[in-house]
Amino acid sequence: MGNHSKALEFHEKALKIHEQALPQGHPQLTSSYNNIAAVHNNMGNHPKALEFYEKSCKIWETAPPPMNLNSANSYDNIAVVYNNMGNHSKALESYEKALKIHEQALPQDHPQLAISYNNIAAVHNNMGNHPKALEFYEKSCKIWETTPPPMNLNSANSYDNIAVVYNNMGNHSKALESYEKALKIHEQALPQDHPQLAISYSNIAAVHNNMGNHSKSLEFNEKVLKIHEQALPQDHPQLAISYNNIAAVHNNMGNHPKALEFYEKSCKIWETAPLPLNLNSANSYDNIAVVYNNMGNHSKALESYEKAFKIHEQALPQDHPQLATSYYNIAAVHSNMGNDSKALEFYEKACKIWKIVPPSMNLNSASSYDNIGRVYNNK
Repeated sequence: MGNHSKALEFHEKALKIHEQALPQGHPQLTSSYNNIAAVHNNMGNHPKALEFYEKSCKIWETAPPPMNLNSANSYDNIAVVYNNMGNHSKALESYEKALKIHEQALPQDHPQLAISYNNIAAVHNNMGNHPKALEFYEKSCKIWETTPPPMNLNSANSYDNIAVVYNNMGNHSKALESYEKALKIHEQALPQDHPQLAISYSNIAAVHNNMGNHSKSLEFNEKVLKIHEQALPQDHPQLAISYNNIAAVHNNMGNHPKALEFYEKSCKIWETAPLPLNLNSANSYDNIAVVYNNMGNHSKALESYEKAFKIHEQALPQDHPQLATSYYNIAAVHSNMGNDSKALEFYEKACKIWKIVPPSMNLNSASSYDNIGRVYNNK
C-alpha cells in the first residue's frame, strides 16, 4: 500500500517550487496538479481530486495547439473521479467532452477513440443504459479489429465487455456468442496455459450455467481448473474458487457425491488461508450443507451449517445480517428434522436481527415469520 500522505507532501513541495518559478498558466504546473489530484483520488478525497484535475484542465484548454489536446486527458481523469463518487452522469459528461476533442483531432480509426468509446460504454452500462453501452463497445471493437498486432488483441476485451452487457440484459445466447469470439482471439494469440484463457473459459462456463447447460459449464470449468492446477500451488485461493464452481455445477446436475468432493477441496484450502480469506470456509460449509440437504441427510447438513455459524460468530458483530442467515439455515434444518422447538428458537434469533437491519433486508424477516407460523401450525 502506498504512503499517500507522504506522496502528497512531496508533490505539494514540487508544486510550491513550480508556482514560485513559473507563470500561472504554464504547462509544467499541470504535472504537479495531476500528481496531487491522483493522490487525493487514491485517498478517497474526491472533491480535492476534482479541484486539482480541473486546474490542470483549465491550463490545457488555454494552451496553444497541439498541447490543448491534453485537456482531453484531463476530462478523462475528471470522469474517473466522478465514477469513483458514483456520479455516473457527470462522468459521462466528462468522457463525452474528451471524446469530442479526440474526434476533432484524430483519424476515425485511431486507438485513442476506441479507448474513449470504451469509457463511455462502461458508464452507460453502469447506468443501466444497455443499448447505448452496446453501441459504444461495438464502436470500440470495430477500431481494435482494424489495428495492427498486438493492438488488435484488444478486440477480445471489447467482445468480453459486449458479453457483460448482454448478460446484464439477460440475453445469455448473445453473451455466449461474444465470449466465444473473445476466446477465439485469445486462443490464437496465447499459449494453452495462459491465465487469460482461464478467464475466458470461466466466463463461458458461467453463461452456460445461466442457460442451464450444466454439462457444457462443467466442461469449461474443468478447463479452468486444469490451467490453475498447472500454474498455481496446491493451496492457492484461485483453486478453491475453481473447486467451488465445479462443485456447484455437479450439485445442479444432481451429482451430489461429486459436489461434496469439490466443495470439501475448496473448504480445505480456505481453512488454511490467511485472514480474512479463511472466512470463506464458512461459505464452503454452507455449500456443503446445501448438498447434504439435497441428499436428505439433514443431520450432516446441520453439522455443516453449525460449522459455518461458528466461523461467522467469531468474526462478525452479533447483529450482522450474515448471522441471521445462519440462524435461518439452522432453523430450516431443525424444521425438516421435526425439531420444532429448536426451529422456533433459531427462526426467532434470525428475526431479531432482521428487524434492526436496513429496510432492503427486512423482507427476510417476513420469510422467518412465515416459517414460525408453519412450525406452530404443525404443532
